[in-house]
Amino acid sequence: MKVKNLSLLLITLSAIFFMACTDDDLSNDVTTATIPEVSFVLTDTEQSVCYDNDGDEITAPSEGEDYYGQDAQFTGTEMSYTNNGDGTITDNNTGLMWQQTPNYNRMDYYDALDYVDALNTGDYDDWRLPTIKELYSLLYSDGSLGTTSSTSIPYLNTDYFDFEYDEHMMYAAQYWSSTKYLIEGIQDNAKEGAFGMNFADGHIKAYETGMYFGSTTTIDVPGCFVRAVRGEENVYGVNDFVDNGDGTVTDNSTGLMWQQADDGNTYNWKDALAYAYNSELAGYTDWRLPNTKELQSIVDYDATSFPAIDDIFTCTEIIDETANGTNGYGWYWTGTTHGDFKYAANYVCFGAAWSKDNSDATVYYDWHGAGAQRADPKSGVPSDYDMSSINATDLVRITNFVRLVRDVN
Repeated sequence: MKVKNLSLLLITLSAIFFMACTDDDLSNDVTTATIPEVSFVLTDTEQSVCYDNDGDEITAPSEGEDYYGQDAQFTGTEMSYTNNGDGTITDNNTGLMWQQTPNYNRMDYYDALDYVDALNTGDYDDWRLPTIKELYSLLYSDGSLGTTSSTSIPYLNTDYFDFEYDEHMMYAAQYWSSTKYLIEGIQDNAKEGAFGMNFADGHIKAYETGMYFGSTTTIDVPGCFVRAVRGEENVYGVNDFVDNGDGTVTDNSTGLMWQQADDGNTYNWKDALAYAYNSELAGYTDWRLPNTKELQSIVDYDATSFPAIDDIFTCTEIIDETANGTNGYGWYWTGTTHGDFKYAANYVCFGAAWSKDNSDATVYYDWHGAGAQRADPKSGVPSDYDMSSINATDLVRITNFVRLVRDVN
């Protein structure tokens, strides 16, 4: 009898202990958030208007006509967001969850890392800096920078994301990514850089992190803003290339087929569109210029030497026309017209992104970094244009390379 009572006591105690542990586990389940699953889905740039060389709006050209094949004539996956009502926005295509209201205090790269580590928006504690491909997924290409905030449209969907222009520097709304520039130091090759997206002027470039390249010595920089993200890491922006053996490469991650080697020629924008339309590479007749998100998707931001692209591809080597006179790699056209300068179209750099300091008008530096997205005039001669900002003047080329793309059906 005593043995039975002891057994009953042990069973009862075990049950109480199990219930206590279960209650704790349930409590932990409630407070520990699941990391959002992420997919490498390229959404449309949302460019909706066709333009000519001069930046004038035109009726959508028919096949074979001048300017046919530009961004606005192809519709991809439409952007789709959900406001979660807790200061977060979910991208329904990629699965990434974003901070709705960013931190409007400029900070250097390392302070930005500390900021996201301590962030608790929506009661989540696993926020991080986005990679540059994740950050660029938010690009809305129908933006344009006016003279005032009321005449400007950010390169961002402001139906969901809060955004403010800097009243002192309207053009400066740079947001940090976690992606460092690994090939060399930016500008004078001394400053460490990390990529950022400017949602005021629609460009990607590498910004000074607040350190000298390869040093712990700090430098005084204005810094960038932060819009944090959460979600599975190393998924969005990770390519899965397959060599098809016919001069084409398929990226299974995005469902796009690419021209493996450019044809060695450079084109102005109108001729680049025509070249794409007339191409019959590998027997396919539906080649086109990639839009700006598509072309940026194949940049290798882990590259430690030029060109910043997987070695499954071939890039034509050139002698840079800068004062440096070095071997380099050209820029590649997209079909996307730039919103601020509609006489210009976006390009992506797989080699150096040359610009010169306005205080020294003779020397070009890799100011923005391979992997930058800038804009070049669509036609004319370089001397016709001055692509300068407050600090630097971008090199103007006007004729650029093409890497064709098509959708895999």
